[in-house]
Amino acid sequence: MNKLFSFIKKRYLIIVPILLLIFVAQIERYSELTSSGTFGAALRLSIPICLAGVGAIYSERCGIVNIGLEGMMVMGTWFGAWAGWFYGPWYGLLAGLLGGALFGLIHAIGTITFQVDHIVSGVAINILAAGVARFLSVVAYADVPAGGATQSPRVDERIDKISIPYLSGGKINQSETADVFRSLEELDLFLISDLFGLLGGLTRNISYFSILAVLLVPISFWILWSTNFGLQLRSVGEYPVGSESVGVNVYLMKYIGVTISGAFAGLAGAYLVIESAGIYREGQTGGRGFIGLAAMIFGNWKPLGTFLGSSLFGYADSLQLRSEESVHGLLIIIVSVLFIVGIRSMINKNLRTGLISLIFSGLFLFWFLNSSTIPNEFVFFTPHITTLIVLSFASQRLRMPKFIGRAYKKGELT
Repeated sequence: MNKLFSFIKKRYLIIVPILLLIFVAQIERYSELTSSGTFGAALRLSIPICLAGVGAIYSERCGIVNIGLEGMMVMGTWFGAWAGWFYGPWYGLLAGLLGGALFGLIHAIGTITFQVDHIVSGVAINILAAGVARFLSVVAYADVPAGGATQSPRVDERIDKISIPYLSGGKINQSETADVFRSLEELDLFLISDLFGLLGGLTRNISYFSILAVLLVPISFWILWSTNFGLQLRSVGEYPVGSESVGVNVYLMKYIGVTISGAFAGLAGAYLVIESAGIYREGQTGGRGFIGLAAMIFGNWKPLGTFLGSSLFGYADSLQLRSEESVHGLLIIIVSVLFIVGIRSMINKNLRTGLISLIFSGLFLFWFLNSSTIPNEFVFFTPHITTLIVLSFASQRLRMPKFIGRAYKKGELT
């Protein structure tokens, strides 16, 4: 029991808004807040951000800041669409991964071999990727009817999807089975229906690509914290001199880490094409590489925390696909988060942060109580502002790798 209270005390900033979300969802006009459709869309929208964020962990854990995630994702979208159009979606997945890895390697050459400032190199990668994508589109799709300088032909084939038989309506021998999760969700029972709405959304019509992407989160945790390779990779981001003294090839580990980071970002770009849009369009990454970087910081440079941060954005983004009422209901969640942060800051004698949080909490509460819908412009911006608020005020003991962002020369003593 003491452990339970200790866990709740440490995670109240997450637990309280979730419980409030469930209460608000009991109101009929806000029922979409915890529906299986919302959770399913949230999963699909969070995956590319999560892949980029987990990829950033590999780079930053070995000491290299990767601002170039956005450009690597752009390469993933272009190569994923091109190969998917020619050869099929699985080849598109592989090509997107390789395209991102190639630009990760370029970032590694700049920051490790030539010791260019990491931020400068990352910005250059983003600019270069946009130019290369435009150039390749002009060359590859000049005479293609459905293509052009800013988009590719449509990728017609899609990766198969699966639902769990008897639980979320999957098929056995081409025969439909029961959908227990949906039946329980439709009972409209407090907490129970919300829980099975979550389970249904996460297990119904899920593509094999999505399953692979989610599995990469625990796999990455295992690689980084339970293998010799992961130990060596993390050691060069903490104390490269010590790593070199015990025989670790610091340069090689940094190259591997940044290249893997690019591969993950490329995979995220391929996901946007193959799973979401079915086509490459210029600018379709929409800043998700930067949001993935923010999710990684939110997650304290760990895969599970990064997944949770990505899920936050994905959930907020999914609401704009449901209804304006759902986004309006989200305002009360924002109110609660700001209020909790404000009170906690006041208790900790951080008066300025506390006062600002309470003022904004009051403003959002006034908006919620005096409106029934919200402007379309705010609907579009909801995921960004929700993520910004949580990332700005979430209480965490963040600890970045000690040697991150610093140039390293072999044989140096400090």
